[in-house]
Amino acid sequence: MRLKTKLVLAITGLVFMVVCTLSWIFLGQLLRQRLTQAYSANDMVAHQILFATRRALESNVRGVDAASDPAKLRAAVADALRTDTGLTALLNSAIRYSPTVFDVTIADSEGRGLVSTDPTNLDHLLPQRQEYAELQNGGLLRLLEVVFGPPRVYNVTLPVEAHSEPFATVRVGVRTTFLRFVVEPWLVAALTYTGVAILCSLIFAAFLANLALKPIEQIGARLDALAQAEAEVAVEAGGRVRSEDAVVLVSHKIERIGRRMRNVEEVFSALKENLDQIMTNLQDGILLYTHDARAVLVSDSVERFLGISRQHILGAKLHEVFSRETRLGRLVRESFDARMALVQEEITTETGRHVEISLDFIHDDRAVYPQETLGALLTLHDLESVREIESDLELSRRLAAIGRLTAGVGHEVKNPINAIVVHLELLRNKLGGSDNKAMRHLEVIESEIQRLDRVVQTLVDFSRPVELQLKEQDLRRVVSAVLMLASAELETRNVHVQSDLPDHPVMAKVDADLLKQALLNVVLNGAQAMAEGGKLQVRLAEDGRMALLSIHDQGSGIPDDVRDKIFDLYFTTKKDGSGIGLAMTYRIVELHNGSIEVESDATHGTTFTLRFPLNSPQENRLRGYLMPDGSSSAESIVAKEPRR
Repeated sequence: MRLKTKLVLAITGLVFMVVCTLSWIFLGQLLRQRLTQAYSANDMVAHQILFATRRALESNVRGVDAASDPAKLRAAVADALRTDTGLTALLNSAIRYSPTVFDVTIADSEGRGLVSTDPTNLDHLLPQRQEYAELQNGGLLRLLEVVFGPPRVYNVTLPVEAHSEPFATVRVGVRTTFLRFVVEPWLVAALTYTGVAILCSLIFAAFLANLALKPIEQIGARLDALAQAEAEVAVEAGGRVRSEDAVVLVSHKIERIGRRMRNVEEVFSALKENLDQIMTNLQDGILLYTHDARAVLVSDSVERFLGISRQHILGAKLHEVFSRETRLGRLVRESFDARMALVQEEITTETGRHVEISLDFIHDDRAVYPQETLGALLTLHDLESVREIESDLELSRRLAAIGRLTAGVGHEVKNPINAIVVHLELLRNKLGGSDNKAMRHLEVIESEIQRLDRVVQTLVDFSRPVELQLKEQDLRRVVSAVLMLASAELETRNVHVQSDLPDHPVMAKVDADLLKQALLNVVLNGAQAMAEGGKLQVRLAEDGRMALLSIHDQGSGIPDDVRDKIFDLYFTTKKDGSGIGLAMTYRIVELHNGSIEVESDATHGTTFTLRFPLNSPQENRLRGYLMPDGSSSAESIVAKEPRR
């Protein structure tokens, strides 16, 4: 059976069930209403007879003592009721004109007939009958069984009271056969109308279901056109759907389209992720605008140029971001309004920052008017960053040259030192301790040779290639370990540490031992810069895909004339410094693909800012708040002597 046929039958069957249920409820309510009307009519007849009975008793029964002679009283009551012409006429009219009344009887307290339309009931016990009122609480099946089942008689009973006590009862018998004669005509009509309604609803439901499913064929044709496979109904596995059912064909077509859309979505997601990575790692600020000057693509670096969050720039218009009150905003707005491109235009902002601006308009070759544009690309280039990069490259070249030089010097000096040590020991043995003055000179020579050997060994260690042991580490734990190691010396120098670490893990692939060595150099260097003690601020934060670790001291600062030399090997301003600590720190940060920046003045002290690449944000979010495994212990750190 075709799926379309099944759907039509299912919808038609559902409509059939709903209509039958409503019809059943309607018939039940209608039958109950008819029986209630019959009960009301018979109850009215019973009240009329009750009223006539009381009037006959009040007129004809007087002076009889019920307590002394009950039989005499019953005979008097029976005679009074049987001789009352009005009551007799009322009983006869009830039988004649009421369509459902079977008999009417007035019985005494013992259930014997005093007056009855049925002569067989006089002075005899009346048969037991159910009350008519019980039918009103029955269901539809119960009512149909009573009305159309075997003939029965139900009573409508009213008590006749004397001195607030039951004296007699008025019983109106209702025969179910008579009820059927009353109910059957309209019930047949109702059933006829219900059957017609069900039949019409079935036909209408089948027509609507077929009409509703008819557009599926049109949908199938459109899907074929969309998939460029109008004559193809094959599934992706290579089989062919040999079915004429339009629903089945459309289902397979939608499935194929869905698979293609998922593939396109995966490709789009990958491209978007790659684009986000590129935009995040860009140092230049990139803003892509539509033809109506609304930003649709913004790199993270734009925040450094404009001081506005990337989320606020996305979707905003160019005039809402750039203000005419600034040089940068005025130049960009004037060029955009005039549709005039900018090619590497250099300006100096109010803060003294040198920025290079490029504004390119994207044109549509198929446009009717050449001046129409699809959008614009705005690029902000930081010239100071270029100078800093050039400075870092120059410093790296100097360090590399120094490394090559020290490697050669260390190799050339090490061998003579070893020879001098050997001959010095031979000379010591020949003298045999006979000349104390000569021995003292030998000790001085040996001490100086040992110091020279340490210097040469330091040169060799600095120039030797370092093999990094990169592991995923939580930078918070690395910083905490460094502060714990330096706590003793910081306390001796009366330096208080104020650390600001994030609540969530900051994950990066680093060599924990080398990184702790580099940080310890900077921390102790900052502590030594505060001769009178003070506060050392250590702050760890995230900036896009980079981790920012800033160490700020309250020392006297670094003079401008020596700031560019502090990372040079053997450069120091300390009397007892070796000039190796910051050079080692710079080399370790460089080995981790990071960068180090220095800001200093005599009023606010010095701030070292170290940047390290982070793991992907998605990976960090998946880790939640779990601490990473495999982090290096703090006891493995061997700190070099930190000196500027």
